[in-house]
Amino acid sequence: MEQRFSLSQLNTLIKDVLFDAFPATVWVVGEISELNENRKGHCYLELIEKEDVEIIARMKATIWSYTYHMLKTYFETTTGQSFTQGLKILVQVTVEFHSSFGLSLNIKDIDPSYTVGNMVLQRKEIIERLKVEGVFDMNKELEFPLVPQRIAIISSKTAAGYNDFINQLENNRYGFRFYNRLFEVYMQGKEAVPSIISALEQIFTYEEFFDAVVIVRGGGAIADLSCFDNYDLAFNITQFPLPVITGIGHEKDDTIIDMTAHTRMKTPTAAAEFLIVCVEQFYERMLLLEKKSVESTCKVINLHKTKLESFADRLHNSVSGFIHDKNIQLIRKGSDFKQNTSIFSFTNKAELNKIKHSVKLAVSMCTGKMGNRLENKNAVLKQLTSQVIIHKNNNLTNIAGFAEKETKTFIQKQHEHICLCDNTARLLNPENVLKRGYTLTLKDGKIIKSAKDLAMGETIETRFADGNTESKIIRKQNNDN
Repeated sequence: MEQRFSLSQLNTLIKDVLFDAFPATVWVVGEISELNENRKGHCYLELIEKEDVEIIARMKATIWSYTYHMLKTYFETTTGQSFTQGLKILVQVTVEFHSSFGLSLNIKDIDPSYTVGNMVLQRKEIIERLKVEGVFDMNKELEFPLVPQRIAIISSKTAAGYNDFINQLENNRYGFRFYNRLFEVYMQGKEAVPSIISALEQIFTYEEFFDAVVIVRGGGAIADLSCFDNYDLAFNITQFPLPVITGIGHEKDDTIIDMTAHTRMKTPTAAAEFLIVCVEQFYERMLLLEKKSVESTCKVINLHKTKLESFADRLHNSVSGFIHDKNIQLIRKGSDFKQNTSIFSFTNKAELNKIKHSVKLAVSMCTGKMGNRLENKNAVLKQLTSQVIIHKNNNLTNIAGFAEKETKTFIQKQHEHICLCDNTARLLNPENVLKRGYTLTLKDGKIIKSAKDLAMGETIETRFADGNTESKIIRKQNNDN
């Protein structure tokens, strides 16, 4: 018959066997998967061993309070890393078996140099992995916005670094205004990585509302920064479509997210100053462009003003000369017409006097011969002579009236023509054309006469009677004819 044991007897045998097998302490490598401190100061852990991502071994461990305080202080001072979950450690243990609590390890000592080396190795492996995947510099390759004024902030609301960042940003020396929104997260501990990744996912939802993302926290122990050497967090930053700026208050070493971010600044205040300087540079460029634009505009205006003044002077001289020439021609024609009229009147009057003299001579010669016959016909002749004289006088009067009327008509027409020329010259004056509501369209100082001379996006100048404006071509249509 097989031997029978009570449970307590079996446990005692197991305990004795284990004591015989492990009479002294041994060094064990494991990863902390769970860590809890009770109110008495004892620390209860669970150590695991992984092969890739699969857990192939698991064991409970304890550190009693009198040892735990000493080991934790020694470990964190040496490594600069918090003694917490996720660390791979090398510890000196005794193998113990309790009849009620089962098998466990009692930790007596720890080798911090192993953890430091493992952390460095893990850090190097993460960096190499990101580089092999070709994503390490992806966020750095994003084009940084010219005017970064819409900022998504990832930080803790109560963090001093966040308050320093906001104070520097809002009280900048230039009075620039920034729109910022805080996405509150944990900035240390095991909740830091998932909360920061969650914040990045929220910002991605509102990507079009922001120009850049800033991750800030104040200074602190190096141990508090281990969350920023995480692969998942670094990978999310490399893939993010907006430039990421880090302002994590430490200067000694760069974390992995500092390396993968677009821009790394030493402190939250420096991160805010970087944004202010970016806006300041854009502002100074705008001032310089404004100055150059004003100078160029003044040069163009002065040049065209000189041309217009010269054109106006030439037009005035031409019109004055034209009017003067027309006046001289009119005076000459009037004088010639008056002279011709006088000659015509004098010639007809002389002919009339000659006829009268001939009649008198004929009458005198025929007086002796005609006698009574002449006397009889004297009245008739006298009457005919009077009628001829009256007819000739009437003709002269009509001719004189006609000549006077034609002269006045000609002078009036010439005067109206001169007035029309004067009005035409005045209407063609560029200043009067602009005052009637017309405008001049110029590009690069040259007058544009066709829509075909313009292209989309070009800047044009429109000149009015009382000033100038600048416009940008956003739509263009050409008429078929």
